[in-house]
Amino acid sequence: MRKARIGIVCTVRKTFDYLTAFKLYQQRTAQVMEDTSVEWVNYPEMVIEEAEAEKAGLYFVDQHVDALIIVSATFHLGHLALVLNRVVRKPLLLWGYDELPYDGGKIRLNAVCGVNLNASNLFKAGNDNYIVHVGNTIDEDWVKAIKMMVVLKSARVGLVGYHADGFFNVGVDELHTYQELGILIKHYELSELFGGEADEKEVAEEKEVVLKTFNVNKLNEHQVDAVAKLIVLAKHFQQREAMDVIAIRCWPEFAKCYGVSPCAMMSVLQSRGILFACEGDVEAALSMVAVRAAGEATPFMADLSQVNYQENYALLWHDGVAPCNLWDGRCVRSLETYFAGGKGVTADFVLKEGPMSIFRIDTARGKTRVFYEEGVAVPMDKLLSGTYAKVIFNHHIEQVIDTVVYTGVAHHVIMGYVQYAKAMRYLARIMQWEVIDVSGNRF
Repeated sequence: MRKARIGIVCTVRKTFDYLTAFKLYQQRTAQVMEDTSVEWVNYPEMVIEEAEAEKAGLYFVDQHVDALIIVSATFHLGHLALVLNRVVRKPLLLWGYDELPYDGGKIRLNAVCGVNLNASNLFKAGNDNYIVHVGNTIDEDWVKAIKMMVVLKSARVGLVGYHADGFFNVGVDELHTYQELGILIKHYELSELFGGEADEKEVAEEKEVVLKTFNVNKLNEHQVDAVAKLIVLAKHFQQREAMDVIAIRCWPEFAKCYGVSPCAMMSVLQSRGILFACEGDVEAALSMVAVRAAGEATPFMADLSQVNYQENYALLWHDGVAPCNLWDGRCVRSLETYFAGGKGVTADFVLKEGPMSIFRIDTARGKTRVFYEEGVAVPMDKLLSGTYAKVIFNHHIEQVIDTVVYTGVAHHVIMGYVQYAKAMRYLARIMQWEVIDVSGNRF
């Protein structure tokens, strides 16, 4: 998956201390460009006049930037941001530096006023696709939002089978998804994932991984071999098709047609960063891609499963698909066969504790929304099958549930051990998506 490509340009006016401002710009941009997770495109000259802004804009177009940072190093002409916006037509960060100490009573930068000018001009011209930031270091949340935007717009998404039987709420309008993101979902049959032969040596190697990772006392030899083979087949399918994330109709046919369900395979491969969404949920798959861009290498697709209003907690649970690296390190990490009439072969363990969040991109009634909440995963004993975390959210669990059910959010959320509320709101503003707030007042 490609990196975000972000342009950065310095705007100034000679009536202010523009030479000092440009030196500051060069120093701070050098610091920004130390972040190699982004491809930075730095315009090397100051932009002072309208024609220079036109030239800079064309430079960024040629460089195919995904977003542009317009630095108000000092106050400047109001033309500059408008011209850059007209030419580049990408999300903008309007960045103004903190004021320098006064020199003989004269204001030296007046950068914040420049940001104010740019924001007012853009807003009154009908452009909401900007974020304002004041300070001497870059807004990392905006950068994170741009990373999320880029991976969503460039994601290669595979759908193997269809959504699970009766899960109409996770179906997608593919042309709406194309309209929003410009991506096309690639369809496959289940047999294309698990059909074919696997190299015996590679299967044996993956079997060793399974045996070292899980207690398999409840499985027979055939089931362990089937899991190992499926890991190889799925791994090569993902590599061959170059998919960033794959949504699978994992029941009811999968176990019957292959012999075991894909849950254990998904747990193993997701711990290596190969993303799978359960039950054919394409928007959950897209959400996983976004959460990874926000910083969680191995996100977990979970149900808001069991809640306790009196003790204010929830279980984020699913049928044994959580990446096995998220194990709490204390319970017995095992494979279970309770699902699909004994053919389930799901991973069973408690997830680790720590600050966490849940996120979902969700479409309803023709609108795309984002749902987000933060909290903390707390320790618990291994009391049931599947993979799960006990979570206390920042809002009371009753408020969280009321928000989900009265806004129609689908029953899958993406859990990660990163928190990115501001970046999520930036992403929603950039994409013009509604943010679903946990308020507790839905009537």
